[in-house]
Amino acid sequence: MSERVLAAMSGGVDSSVAAALLVEAGHEVVGATLKLWGGESDSGCCSVADVDDARAVARRLGIEHHVFNFGDDFDRHVVAPYLADHAAGRTPNPCIECNRHLKFDRLLRRAAALGFDAVATGHHARITEQADGARRVARGADPAKDQSYVVHVLTQAALGRVRFPVGHLTKGAVRAEATRLGLATADKPDSQDVCFITATGGRTAFLGARIPTRAGRVVDAAGATVGAVPAVELVTVGQRHGLGLAGGGDPQYALRVDVPGATVTVGPAEALLVDRVAIESLTWAGAPMTGLLHAQASAHGMPRAARVRGDSVAFAQPVRRVAPGQSIVLYDGDIVVGSAVVRSS
Repeated sequence: MSERVLAAMSGGVDSSVAAALLVEAGHEVVGATLKLWGGESDSGCCSVADVDDARAVARRLGIEHHVFNFGDDFDRHVVAPYLADHAAGRTPNPCIECNRHLKFDRLLRRAAALGFDAVATGHHARITEQADGARRVARGADPAKDQSYVVHVLTQAALGRVRFPVGHLTKGAVRAEATRLGLATADKPDSQDVCFITATGGRTAFLGARIPTRAGRVVDAAGATVGAVPAVELVTVGQRHGLGLAGGGDPQYALRVDVPGATVTVGPAEALLVDRVAIESLTWAGAPMTGLLHAQASAHGMPRAARVRGDSVAFAQPVRRVAPGQSIVLYDGDIVVGSAVVRSS
């Protein structure tokens, strides 16, 4: 059945092909590029060039193209929490929050107000329907490009109105489609994940200019001072470099970051390994599950066998510590069944 679809077009190859496939399938498609970040950007996202690329693709496809400025919402729901989390010693997932609040809330509400049946994006993920009619997010066909982790926040209501046209394709197949269709984005490189962090200045420059920071001690497991950092708020669990440690000896990694105490505890690689991670904000897609699942703790991380045990995720084999503030997404096979946020332990 033909639908009226608002296609989110970032100016990249995936969203370009997503819009093109919908047009070929006979849907009424209108392209929309979201203007989110108003500051400096060199990441291939939110730039004037990206808007131009999206507009060129829309023109090639013969569809309308619009730009929606959601900058205020982006600052409120993505940038401000990102700053607050780092100030508290947490490592947030800004792309997840952007999906939650912008692409699959704000844009869906705008689409509904304009009379669209659905919103489409170029994410490498799929939507499946269970026997009881409930919808679930599932992994995309290309394991190397799967983005189910960052779209796991989709609600049942949203899943009924979202389309992922390239979720069944590999990245190579997407580029081949773009070439076949003569799209200007066919060979465009993928953008980095965080659109407001520049490659030149990085996270340190961005945060250093926006939140107060203070120097901190670096201590070993016995509490002895072994180094120093200029800004304890900028240290992440698992970090190896920039800890002010003397050379020689085994590599040392940040095991814990205590912002109130201005202290970073370090240890050897084996001390990074844990068999469980404390969690908060546990949410199930359906009924809670007690059996063996797979837990993924980063966008491109390796899923690990685990069970949810009360307020923690217990792993079948030791894993590297996960920074507080990161999301853990739970899978049953390829299907997202739940998620949680790592808390400070």
